[in-house]
Amino acid sequence: MSEEQQAPGPRLRARGKERKNPTPKAGRNLPAATAVGLAMLFAVLGGLLFLPLAFVLLVTAFAVFGVWEVFRALEASGTRLPIIPAMTGTVAMPLAAYFGGPESLLFALLLSSVAVLLWRSLEGAAGSARSIFAGVFTMAWVPFLISFAVLPLHAGGSSPIGPWPGGVVPTGAWQIGTLLLLVVSNDTFGYLVGASLGKHPMAPKISPKKSWEGFGGSVAGAVVVGILACIFVLGEPWWFGAALAVGMVAAATAGDLAESMVKRELGIKDMGNSLPGHGGVMDRLDSIVFASPVAFMIFSASAGG
Repeated sequence: MSEEQQAPGPRLRARGKERKNPTPKAGRNLPAATAVGLAMLFAVLGGLLFLPLAFVLLVTAFAVFGVWEVFRALEASGTRLPIIPAMTGTVAMPLAAYFGGPESLLFALLLSSVAVLLWRSLEGAAGSARSIFAGVFTMAWVPFLISFAVLPLHAGGSSPIGPWPGGVVPTGAWQIGTLLLLVVSNDTFGYLVGASLGKHPMAPKISPKKSWEGFGGSVAGAVVVGILACIFVLGEPWWFGAALAVGMVAAATAGDLAESMVKRELGIKDMGNSLPGHGGVMDRLDSIVFASPVAFMIFSASAGG
């Protein structure tokens, strides 16, 4: 018996490890990511369709965790974010959007930014500019943008679709549900196509694993989902669903790349590790925070037209 037959070589041992490794080419533990993603989706949709205020509080909680992760990442890089006024503004913005609408949301961001400025000014001048800019940037990036996902509930309106009390669900709830469905579709189809066919990176210096093939898969899958959602749920023409899907994929991809750029700048892989298979909360919110204002503007333009 030869030496190669007596013991497996390094290459065979490496292949054995690859078979046991649950993290595939795209860099995720797929079973854990799927379980966590479905749990989050059911929790969000349950609150959205049955108890809107619970959905708003859930959005607020996600925003709080997201800002906390950004705070920890900035602190590790040497930038001190004024966490108390930033967290106060983070809690206030989704509630302001729900109860007061766009004007209240903008006022909450402005007031929170002033609070960050004053708070940091009282702590001394050393590093104050970086700290203030970091605080305002974080609030504009996370709680302000994600609060656009709450605004359709303030806008009102109703749709006679669904077996809920009175047979009526607010139109805004269906719009938010469609937004979330398209973001999930973008992520899912992009992952499936990118993991199997991805060869041409979109932005190799920022996100090497995001490919043009995956982006094409995101667009194709989301367009199908968007058309079906608009025809059977929103009562909109098919072309509106296609346009909405393309807008959501573009915004979600931009949000993903933006967070990747921030992580590269800070020298970290994930914003946190609180969600198995996903990383941190911000690693899930990165697409939604950019997609939410785009969806709100598209739906608002459609209603105005």
